Amino acid sequence: MSNNPLLQTDEVAKTLGVSDSKPRRRRWWLVILPVLLVGLLLFPLLGAKPQPLHYVTEPVERGNLVVTVSATGTLEPLKKVEVGIEVSGTIKSVDVDYNATVKVGQVMAELDTTRLEAQAQQNEAALQAAQARVLQAQASVQEAEAQLIRLNRVHDLSDGRVPSQNELDTAKANVARYKADEASAKASVAQAQAALDVVRTDITKAVIKSPINGVVLERSVEPGQTVAAQFQSPTLFTLAEDLTQMELQVDVDEADVGQVKEGQVATFTVDAYPDVSFPASITQVRYGSQTVEGVVTYKAVLKVDNSSLALRPGMTATAVITVNQRENVLLVPNAALRFAPRTVSGSGQAPGRGLVGMLLPRPPNMNGSEPEEPDTKSREQRVWTVRDGQLVPLSFTKGLSDGLHTEVVSGQVESGLELVTDEMSAPR
Repeated sequence: MSNNPLLQTDEVAKTLGVSDSKPRRRRWWLVILPVLLVGLLLFPLLGAKPQPLHYVTEPVERGNLVVTVSATGTLEPLKKVEVGIEVSGTIKSVDVDYNATVKVGQVMAELDTTRLEAQAQQNEAALQAAQARVLQAQASVQEAEAQLIRLNRVHDLSDGRVPSQNELDTAKANVARYKADEASAKASVAQAQAALDVVRTDITKAVIKSPINGVVLERSVEPGQTVAAQFQSPTLFTLAEDLTQMELQVDVDEADVGQVKEGQVATFTVDAYPDVSFPASITQVRYGSQTVEGVVTYKAVLKVDNSSLALRPGMTATAVITVNQRENVLLVPNAALRFAPRTVSGSGQAPGRGLVGMLLPRPPNMNGSEPEEPDTKSREQRVWTVRDGQLVPLSFTKGLSDGLHTEVVSGQVESGLELVTDEMSAPR
């Protein structure tokens, strides 16, 4: 028997009748055929040519540029007064309603003053009693002074023998004591008078009168309602002095507040009249800031003419403030400032990599052909135009911008020049 393991394996296979000489040849064809098919499919793509690029352009135009700042806020009356009450009690009557026009001194509501009037009568009685005590004290003073005078006269006639010095000292002390009682009684009169004046003042304050000429915006009281003015004065009415002149208080973002100044004009809209723009002008830009959800804003006040009374307090308005404007200037579309070509070689073709190139990783950029992010914050800007099918860079100094167009201060840009805003592969 042979010692070769391969021969032994073949003999065993032949003995068992499972020889694989022919299947091995078939397996080689199963591997070769797919490779040939893939090669036939990839061969046309290996030398794929770059696709030509199509450029989207917009012209440089001459026109007017208006720079605006947007802000939202609330309409408020120029003067709004909250009318309260200083005394407690039950509302007897309410004489005005919502939207009522009131004048200075007009009665708007009254309290039930029964308790206050009773207290006033009680204080009047206390005042009269205090005044009677003053008269009594004055009589005592007169009596004590007369007794002292009599004792002094007797002392002089008797050459100091009578009365005794002790009796004279007692008479002097009585005069002083009765004078003190008179002063105390007079103080009690002043105290009782003050208490009476307080009650009388409360009675007058029980009648709520309008402090201004205006319109009733809110009424928070009804007849029969009890009001308590113990710790703070409850608000019964809210009045607006003149609704024909209002103010719009808007919140200006900290990034825009440097451009907003007094005297600038603005327009605003409200949800009630979405198709109507109302004029306004800035009267104040406040220095105090407020932070809401991490956003820092500053309050700007705009004067609003509301002669038609179409606007109402509390309406939310969106204002557009004109902060700067230019007339008859060159305008470059902002899309041209954001454009950066995929290749700066000027070939006008997109780089073709074929299927193999798309499957393999991109090699490191060694020639700077990748697009650079344009710096739109610099005053010196570069834009692109197409000449003879090739991209040509142009430089200019920019001025103001309204978000859609940018002013050309100086540079190589001229009116009517077509600037590239985007590039795309041309359809086959």
